[in-house]
Amino acid sequence: MSDLPNVPSLLSSAVTALGGTRRDGQVQMAAAVATAIDDGRHLAVQAGTGTGKSLAYLVPAIRHAVDSGETVVVSTATIALQRQLTERDLPRLSEALTMPLSREPSFAILKGRANYLCLNKLHSGEADDPGAELFDAFELSRMGRDVTRLREWASDTETGDRDDLSPGVDNRSWRQVSVSSRECIGAAACEFSDDCFAEAARRRAGEADVVVTNHAMLAIDAMSPATILPEHRVVVIDEAHELVDRITSVSTEEVSAAGLNYVSRRAGKLISTETAETLAGVTAGLEELLDDARVGEWTRLPGGAGEVLASLRDRLWEARSEISPPASGTKTPADADAAAARQMAISAVENLHDTVVRILTVFGEPDVTARRDVIWLAEERLRGGDTRRSLHIAPLSVAGLLRSALFTDSVVILTSATLTIGGSFNALARAWGLPPADDDPGASWRGLDVGSPFDYPRSAILYVARALAPPGRDGPAAATLDEMTGLIEAAGGRTLGLFSSMRAAAQAAEALRERIDFPILCQGEDTTSTLIEKFAADEPTCLFGTLSLWQGVDVPGPSLSLVLIDRIPFPRPDDPLLSARQRDIDAHGGNGFLAVSANHAALLLAQGAGRLLRSDADRGVVAVLDSRLATARYGGYLIAGLPPFWRTTDPAAVRAALGRLAGRASSS
Repeated sequence: MSDLPNVPSLLSSAVTALGGTRRDGQVQMAAAVATAIDDGRHLAVQAGTGTGKSLAYLVPAIRHAVDSGETVVVSTATIALQRQLTERDLPRLSEALTMPLSREPSFAILKGRANYLCLNKLHSGEADDPGAELFDAFELSRMGRDVTRLREWASDTETGDRDDLSPGVDNRSWRQVSVSSRECIGAAACEFSDDCFAEAARRRAGEADVVVTNHAMLAIDAMSPATILPEHRVVVIDEAHELVDRITSVSTEEVSAAGLNYVSRRAGKLISTETAETLAGVTAGLEELLDDARVGEWTRLPGGAGEVLASLRDRLWEARSEISPPASGTKTPADADAAAARQMAISAVENLHDTVVRILTVFGEPDVTARRDVIWLAEERLRGGDTRRSLHIAPLSVAGLLRSALFTDSVVILTSATLTIGGSFNALARAWGLPPADDDPGASWRGLDVGSPFDYPRSAILYVARALAPPGRDGPAAATLDEMTGLIEAAGGRTLGLFSSMRAAAQAAEALRERIDFPILCQGEDTTSTLIEKFAADEPTCLFGTLSLWQGVDVPGPSLSLVLIDRIPFPRPDDPLLSARQRDIDAHGGNGFLAVSANHAALLLAQGAGRLLRSDADRGVVAVLDSRLATARYGGYLIAGLPPFWRTTDPAAVRAALGRLAGRASSS
């Protein structure tokens, strides 16, 4: 029996110390998290905006860590929440709980190795070689300035953490001073091992009560034979609606001519001239293959692709066989530089070789429905109008990986403001690899919706523009623009426009700037964070954009009283991975549209609608300008995942309500 105060008492102490007030949903969630930890039963908690879910899981997590001596891992999807936890919530909470727990709880943040400065790479010649493919003089000059600044910063920073660098640098510059875990030469061969920022972060994490990390690190830890995260029994996954996508992203690999050129440069003088020439030859063959092939999913190999990929596999293995491993136990600068070059070459060659083998293995299975990976050719438009093609491979499902690597050995708490789809947790549970738990008290997990302190029916309206024609493919129709104009003018600006694509957002912004006098900002015209700051600072301003705005905007107060959604956010029909997942479910007797497309839309729709009410005082309208939400059979399924707004299809009633809100905002 523990001598520590129980969770309700600790939560009450924390809320009082932090100047907050009791929230029933927060109390209910904290008690459920504590019970899940004690019983060893997974828990999925939907906690609406305003619940205070961070405190609700941190208090029982900290109590368990202090009582048991075990580290608790907290995983997030976004840098913003990571910062909130480590820079605001945990410091204040640790101070508030020090007295009742009789010691100060400790916490640390742990990211992937590539997020930290590599002193060995910084002080060797590696940081001065941006790559032979970079010919733009301006880019080279900017990168040189960035690397110079990073060298100076390395002498001042205590963490070497990229997120602590202000202002930041782009990915290309950062790669000059960082390494992945596969590229690291290891402490035994590294001259700077005693001062390594990544190793210091791991040491701090190993000593902490709570370690904050991200879903990508969680995936790498699950897939790697090496132990990356500290030993733990309890994992809290915040922003759990993002878990499947983040795990899938980490599990996705690509093959391209540019990537093969990079591998050839890394191997450089470490392989024979003959092998280097054969690699150059197969690079030309790969580029020709990708240029001629059809963009989209590959369910079978195009003509000649098997021979090109098999040759690439064999040439890469020859190159790997010729590169001797880095010598251990040598720490002179010259030895360290040579060891780094060899390790990076080995990592690059092995990673590409393994990806090619994975692709060929997929096509070794003739039955498409039996394949566990999806392969597609993508085309990316670069600056200046050039294009780049790459072949991708991703897992059809990550449920098995999560079930075996995460849920088998840990007690997992999953939470988000949006976890129910169609009113049930089961859709996401299946994607996580958990069995349905409805009406099964003996299931390995339970779902809990603690609601929100907001009075949704009195605070907000869900308006569906039933009279509009279903949206087409050519951008906003004239009638839709008329509807937007009327709603924005009634709201006095104060509008967040969420669009299905950047093209649609830009088209709407351009058209409406000629119709209304309120400023309209559009994503892509500046950094997203700067645009959100401008939007929040000036009440009449409107902000239009796409995906990151659906989930990344937190603007309480009168600057936001209308959320416009141009259409139901179904995935693109040509999305190869989601299309393959939908086809797979259909082939096994399920409803692929409902399980993939509708579920994807329901989650994103709930996230978008959640931008409206961010505080108790907020009021406003979520306007969906897609009549299918009111007329299609799946409309009710999508609406079931939204907060219980007051609903209407009457445009006059909505404009009148927005006008009243605008009048109050102006008078105050």
